[in-house]
Amino acid sequence: MEQTAELQVNLFREQLPSMDEIRTLSHLVHSSEVSQHRFTEQVEQNLGKTSPLTALEAGIGLFILGRYAPAVEKLQKGQDCKEKFMYLAFALRQARRYDEALQSLQRAKDAGAEALNVSLEKAATHRHAGNLEAAAKELRACANFENISAEYHYQLARLLEVQGEYDKAITNYKKALDLAPAHQRALFHLAYRYDLSGREDEAIEHYKQVVGNSPAYVSALLNLAVLYEDRSEFEKASACVDKVLESHPNHPRATLFYKDVESSKTMFYDEERERKRSRKNQILETPISDFELSVRSRNCLRKMNLRTLGDLLNITEAELLSYKNFGETSLREIKAVLDQKGLHLGQALEDKQLQPDEPEPQGTPEDRGMLNKAIDDLQLSVRARKCLQKLNIRTLGELTRTTDAELLGCKNFGVTSLNEIKRMLSGYGLSLRSLE
Repeated sequence: MEQTAELQVNLFREQLPSMDEIRTLSHLVHSSEVSQHRFTEQVEQNLGKTSPLTALEAGIGLFILGRYAPAVEKLQKGQDCKEKFMYLAFALRQARRYDEALQSLQRAKDAGAEALNVSLEKAATHRHAGNLEAAAKELRACANFENISAEYHYQLARLLEVQGEYDKAITNYKKALDLAPAHQRALFHLAYRYDLSGREDEAIEHYKQVVGNSPAYVSALLNLAVLYEDRSEFEKASACVDKVLESHPNHPRATLFYKDVESSKTMFYDEERERKRSRKNQILETPISDFELSVRSRNCLRKMNLRTLGDLLNITEAELLSYKNFGETSLREIKAVLDQKGLHLGQALEDKQLQPDEPEPQGTPEDRGMLNKAIDDLQLSVRARKCLQKLNIRTLGELTRTTDAELLGCKNFGVTSLNEIKRMLSGYGLSLRSLE
């Protein structure tokens, strides 16, 4: 079979490549969509072959492609060797079949795999399974490789992070890099740890090193883009995203983030304008589709061309009830939606204006005026403001009912934005909701 220039390493040959060659192949496969597509074709062309060697090669190929369940099935049919049992363990671990993965690692050791590598992979498997005590025990058994093995310090750092020992984790990532400067996983996770800890300058510097060593390292490029965007360095953020799209033109996160960065370039003007708009207009422009309504109510409102809360203020109860198929049940739904915002049907027709926001009250945090203060009126970064909009958080009161985890679960919302929110709330004597 003709081997593509991009892949360089041929997985399907008479003799199985070494594990170092397979790691190189995996890196090349994921360096671009073209390489991944060509490698996928290679693997699929060999799936129908039944020899034990081809089953082993196909299983490893499926693992590289992230197709873990079929990888396990193929690898189990492959010829027995240390490579088979190692990659079977990797696939089982990704499939969350941790006990079987540990058994496969032991078989790899029995088949001649290096004892240290097996022990470190066992520690990683225990860590993935959430059995931190077993992971620590496995690493203690490897302690004689301290200051010798970069992989030992990398795996120790990963465990320390899970245990919340962040400073010790950083120390061990650095030790791994001292021993093996080209250890990309240690470099990336060190950058990521700095990122999560709010040490942006160090995170950027280390992400840049990752990208310098591996130009198509997608996660590093996108994380670097987020940091640049947070600093309003939009051209640098765009350059990072462009680099991803050069090799992965259909990457979903990069495609979305590109639009986000481009819109952020003009966000300051828009944000300034938004701050000047009245609270009344912001409420009135809220789409009715943002609220949970029955199919009948939604269809009736659409046919009546009522699209926003403001539209509902220009129609009376009698007019709604006169519409075909619009009954008391639908009316109650609509009134409940308006009640949430302190509004009622026909309000605009009565020529009543919404009360303007009260000046920031003095006194306790429980003051109703303070809790009703609009998020749009606060001095927040573009990133923090957009994430709160995505979570439909509109007031200080709603924000105080949100947890750290809920905020961090929002796309591109990191520790830097979380700390910004906490500082802002602290200035009002408020805090996020705690689950404790």
